[in-house]
Amino acid sequence: MQYTLCRAKLSRATITALNPSYEGSIAIDEELLEAAGILPYEKILVGNITSGKRFETYVISAPRGSKTVSLQGGTAHHGMVGDRIIGMVFAIMSPEEARGHKPRVVKLDETNAIVGIGSV
Repeated sequence: MQYTLCRAKLSRATITALNPSYEGSIAIDEELLEAAGILPYEKILVGNITSGKRFETYVISAPRGSKTVSLQGGTAHHGMVGDRIIGMVFAIMSPEEARGHKPRVVKLDETNAIVGIGSV
């Protein structure tokens, strides 16, 4: 048996831009991705805290230090600039790996500055 567990989470990011003309995805500051251990093109589940919507897409890297969190393409219809979101990525683990696993959590303020890194 294998388990799907949350591997990493960006907590309370603020949407900074919408780009509905792009083909799709969410653009996130490279610094934030590295802090969470999230890779470009990795599948991500996004929960919009403000609206209650949830959607899946993939991540693209935004310029380092830009604090960008931009909904691209069709995902731009799932939020507004200023909405707070949570981004979660998952991993499939064996029972041995899953025991004691703690996801990496990067907590952000309203400007997308990192205010804490830890686990749940």
